[in-house]
Amino acid sequence: MNYISTRGKSFSKSSYDTIFKGLAEDGGLFVLENMPILDWEEFLSEDFGYDEVSAMVIQQFFQDIPYEEILDMTKKAYNEKFFVKNALKIQKVGDISVMELFHGPTSAFKDFALSMLPQFMEKARGDKKVIILTATSGDTGKAALEGFKDIEGIDVVVFYPTDGVSSMQKLQMMTQEGKNVHVFAVNGNFDDAQRGVKEIFQNKEMEKWMDDRGYVLSSANSINIGRLIPQVAYYVYSYIELVRKGTIASGDFIDIVVPTGNFGNILAAYYAKEMGIPIGNFICASNENNVLSDFFQKGTYDANRSLVKTTSPSMDILVSSNLERFLYEITKDSERVAKWMEDLKENGMYSVGEEFRKEMKDFYGYYATVEESQEGIREFYEKYQYVMDPHTAVAYKCWEKFKEENKGNYPLIVSTASPYKFPEAVTEALEIHGEESHLLEETEKKTGVEIPVPLEGLKDRKILHNRIIEKEDMGKVIQEEFYGSN
Repeated sequence: MNYISTRGKSFSKSSYDTIFKGLAEDGGLFVLENMPILDWEEFLSEDFGYDEVSAMVIQQFFQDIPYEEILDMTKKAYNEKFFVKNALKIQKVGDISVMELFHGPTSAFKDFALSMLPQFMEKARGDKKVIILTATSGDTGKAALEGFKDIEGIDVVVFYPTDGVSSMQKLQMMTQEGKNVHVFAVNGNFDDAQRGVKEIFQNKEMEKWMDDRGYVLSSANSINIGRLIPQVAYYVYSYIELVRKGTIASGDFIDIVVPTGNFGNILAAYYAKEMGIPIGNFICASNENNVLSDFFQKGTYDANRSLVKTTSPSMDILVSSNLERFLYEITKDSERVAKWMEDLKENGMYSVGEEFRKEMKDFYGYYATVEESQEGIREFYEKYQYVMDPHTAVAYKCWEKFKEENKGNYPLIVSTASPYKFPEAVTEALEIHGEESHLLEETEKKTGVEIPVPLEGLKDRKILHNRIIEKEDMGKVIQEEFYGSN
C-alpha cells in the first residue's frame, strides 16, 4: 500500500516506516493513497470483541502488517488497563447515545490510540533510538507518557501550555513516573507548542545533531498516522453496538457529534464513513476558539484571532493540524493543499472556495460558549442524572443547535474525557461546594459517579516534573537537558 504526503512530495510504501517517520519530509501529513472499504456487516454475524474489531479495521489501513500481528497488539492494548468490557461504553441517555471513551488508563479518549502507537513504534524502530516529541492541549500528553513509559530505546518528551490545561491534566503529567519520560510546561498556548514541535521536525540542523548521536525523531500527536488510524475503530465498533442493542436498525444512518480542536477525532469518524459505515452528518463542535465552526460555515479558515482560555482546554486550539488531511481527501490535489498550508503559515488564513465547500456538505460547524457548556452540564444532570465533562457538554449544546435547524439522524455524541478531569468546571456547574482538594470526593458523594481509578489519590502523588521553558527553547531543551549540547 502507498502512503503519500498531503503536500505531494513525500511517499512511503511501508506501514511501519510511515508510522516511524510521523511527519512527511515535505512538512505534510501521510495519508493512504486509496481508502479501503470495510464489509462492516460481517461484524454482526458474531459477537466480536473490541480487540478483534479494531484489529480488522486497523489492518485495512496497514495491509502489509499481518492481521495476527495487529490482533496481538490490540489484545495487549485493550485489556485490563481499561475499566469496562470492550474498552468503551455506549450509554443511551434520553433520545441520544453517548460514546464514553474515558474508561482507560488516563481517563481520556487518547488512551485508545496511545495504547497502540507504542507497540507500532517498538516494531518500527529496529535498533534505532527514538525520541517521541509531543505537544499537548491536555490529554495526549498524559496518554503518551503512560503509553511509552519505560519502553527501552524510546524517550518521550511532552510539551504543554503552562496555563492551558486543567488542574487534573497538569497533575497527571507532573506526577508521571518512568525512566524515559520528560515533561515541560511552555510559556505560551497549545498552538505555540505544536508549532515548536513541527519546527523541530523540519530543522535540518537538529536532524543532523540527532543523527550524529544515533537518535531519530518521531511523534505521538495525531499528525502521526499510527496515532490516527486506531481511532477509526471505535466509530466502527460503536455503530455495530448500536445495531446489536437495537438502538438503530442495520443500515440506518447516524449523526456523529464530536468536540474537537485538532480535528483528529472527527477525521477518524470521516474515515469510518468513507470505509462504508452509515454515517450521515458530522457535527463539528467547537468552544469559543471557533475557527473550525467558522470554517465549515464560511469556507474560510482564519486563525487571526486571540486564543480564548476556556473550561474545555483540549479544544483551545487555533491551528487544527488534521484538517490538512481532510482537505486532501476532498480535493485529491496536493499542490492546492500545499498552497493553502503556505497561506496559513504566511497569512494565518486560507479560503477553499465554493467548489470545495460542496464537498463538505455533510459537515456542520457549531460552537458553544463557556456559559453554554456549563449550562449543558447542569441541564443534562438535572434531566438524566448523567455527568458530562465540559468538552462533551460543548458537543451536546452544539447538537441542540444543529437539530433546531436540521432534521438529522440518530445522534451519537462522543464523550472524550471523564468529568473528573475537570473538577472546577463540573462542580461549579452542579453547584457542588467544598475544599478545592476534595472536589472529586464531593462530586462522587453528590452524583454517585465513581472517581476513575487512574485519578484516585492523584493530588497526593509526588511532583516529578515542574520545569517551565520559553517556546523558543524547545529544541535547545532537548539538546541540553537530555543528550548533551556538544
